[in-house]
Amino acid sequence: MNVFWHPIIQPMLNGVRPKTIIEIGALHGHTTTHLLSYCLNAGAELYVIDPAPTFDIQAFREAYGRCFHLLLKYSLQVLHLIDQYDFVLIDGDHNWYTVYHELKTIEAMAKRTGKFPAVLVHDIEWPYGRRDLYYFPESIPEAFRHPYERKGVVPGRSGLADGGFNDGSCHAVFENGPRNGVLTAIEDFLKETDLNLGFYRALPHHGLGILVQDSPDNDRMMKKILADSGLSLS
Repeated sequence: MNVFWHPIIQPMLNGVRPKTIIEIGALHGHTTTHLLSYCLNAGAELYVIDPAPTFDIQAFREAYGRCFHLLLKYSLQVLHLIDQYDFVLIDGDHNWYTVYHELKTIEAMAKRTGKFPAVLVHDIEWPYGRRDLYYFPESIPEAFRHPYERKGVVPGRSGLADGGFNDGSCHAVFENGPRNGVLTAIEDFLKETDLNLGFYRALPHHGLGILVQDSPDNDRMMKKILADSGLSLS
């Protein structure tokens, strides 16, 4: 997600001016640091949801104080407990079940408060747009978990391979098909929701999907940001 900070995330923050931000999946904390700097300057708060971050938690607490809230849980365990938020970055478990239900949780919040937040979802292109990855396979109900192996993925090849990309991670054995992958989760959510949402895509760096409330102002903002970034599909 960090590669999108300057071209897309920062301009969106400047346009949306959120007061409560959710980051799902922080890992080393690179994007987290940028977000917390924004929060300090804007009087905003950041909720980081990650069961196993690798950054120095205490150092972050000392540096950012009340701006920084850390929830050491899976997103679907705690996202519904946060009452309201304006901006969400999703870069956690890259599979249909998790992303689809994260979006449904966000939808429920939006219907309760009357406002859908800006939502940025990483990994909508290869390899996880149409293939599930399970960081924690036991957290996915069996009915929604595809057969998987700890092997890597190779461009242009549906089957897994030793030594491929992200070798050793738990990948669905085959790509494509129902309920498989991050982009599929977004598409299924958009087919079902009765909210008026706009969906925008940036192509490189494994892809970024952006969901915003549909409005002329948001459409102008997103088209300008993506055009200036040089990363859009068009």
